[in-house]
Amino acid sequence: MAKFQINILGCGSATPTPRHNPSCQVIDYRDNLFMIDCGEGSQSMMRRMKMNFTRLNHIFLSHMHGDHCLGLPGLLSTLSLHERTGKVTVHLPAEGVNIMKSITDFFCRESTFEIAFEPVTGDGGVVFDSPALEVRAFPLYHRVPCYGYIFREKAKLRHIKGDMVKFHNVPVSALHDIKCGADYVKHDGTVVPNAALTSDADPAMSYAYCSDTMFDERVAEAVRGVDVLYHESTYSSELAVQARQRGHSTAREAAEIARMAGARKLIIGHYSKRYTDVELLAREAREVFDVVIPAEEGLRVDLL
Repeated sequence: MAKFQINILGCGSATPTPRHNPSCQVIDYRDNLFMIDCGEGSQSMMRRMKMNFTRLNHIFLSHMHGDHCLGLPGLLSTLSLHERTGKVTVHLPAEGVNIMKSITDFFCRESTFEIAFEPVTGDGGVVFDSPALEVRAFPLYHRVPCYGYIFREKAKLRHIKGDMVKFHNVPVSALHDIKCGADYVKHDGTVVPNAALTSDADPAMSYAYCSDTMFDERVAEAVRGVDVLYHESTYSSELAVQARQRGHSTAREAAEIARMAGARKLIIGHYSKRYTDVELLAREAREVFDVVIPAEEGLRVDLL
């Protein structure tokens, strides 16, 4: 199965601690890297986790709070020091485009590559599209404009049964259509059904990233059916009032969103500095949703 891997570079909240870095994740999809949020020190974690800077072409920022975006100038400067070429596209809420462009124009003025900024507006929508993968932005409910991102594989091709293709003398030129589900018609008019020539395709997987947001059923609707969901879990339930006042969620609320969305797995993170033991938050989430993975720096999660 092709690689589709979540890498946690930072899972703390606004105040960095000796244990946790600010928010940052990297999706490794078939050896192409997509970064989500870019807290301070993200480039250091990329090196520690042995990620190839040259494979990072798209960065998705959820919102313009420092713990989610102030690592960007340093990261882009590091890419330039490594003589990166080509283009890096930063997708971010529209209100942040001029701000981040001014910062990078100053600190990255000798960049060895093109830096492009793509605004995310309104209800979001598709912000990246390739033959194999689509990334869609959707609104979250924080104190400033904020977006989550869904990484969704497109339907995959069926697997060819080599022995049956050889038995029926199927030419190479017909294989693509057969992988797409077509039957094969021989020269004499005999129809070989697709099921005889192929086996089922691998399932298309999906991952949703829900950055800072208060509990809202619209989030569950936006991510309905995803395989793996990351949802911020800044506080435990005893601080539910404070969470809502600050535009955040509790671990229990994150689990409720995962349950409502029908996700298979939940990753929690964005922990308040007050928690030295994140298992407390994980246990709370597991009271509502079975499969809960507490994020930690260096954690890698494969979507299988």
